[in-house]
Amino acid sequence: MKKNKSIDVLNSLIEINNDRIQGYETAIDETKEQDLTTMFNGFIQNSRKCKQELVSEVNKLGGKAEEGTRVDGKIYRMWMDFKAAITGKDRKSILNSCEYGEDVAVNTYENVLEDKSSELTPDQLTMVSKQYATIKADHDKVRAMRDALVDA
Repeated sequence: MKKNKSIDVLNSLIEINNDRIQGYETAIDETKEQDLTTMFNGFIQNSRKCKQELVSEVNKLGGKAEEGTRVDGKIYRMWMDFKAAITGKDRKSILNSCEYGEDVAVNTYENVLEDKSSELTPDQLTMVSKQYATIKADHDKVRAMRDALVDA
């Protein structure tokens, strides 16, 4: 395990959590529905906690924690804004957009756990696995809410 590779892996997870935070802040701006706002605020808090843990690990390794978001995350948020303007900010469109973002977050965590686990210490792997469970649960909530609308 090389320290720089560990920092890179952890920073990729910091970036995806930064994307989630900004994405859900955008989603909150797009909805007037209180239940969605409450749920999205919970997701923001989850990502802030994950980010804090990841930043702490990067700092322990002597690295610089990522402060920005992924380029595709910025493009995606612009698309969300554009789509909301056209669709009238309806619940189904917002949940569809959020699920797409959640798919990216889940896939990023899965990629780290499946393909980059050798770059992390056992303690870091435990932390990332717990974070993955949280991110996956958030994803599943969004999907269930979206699917309930499709079936209704």
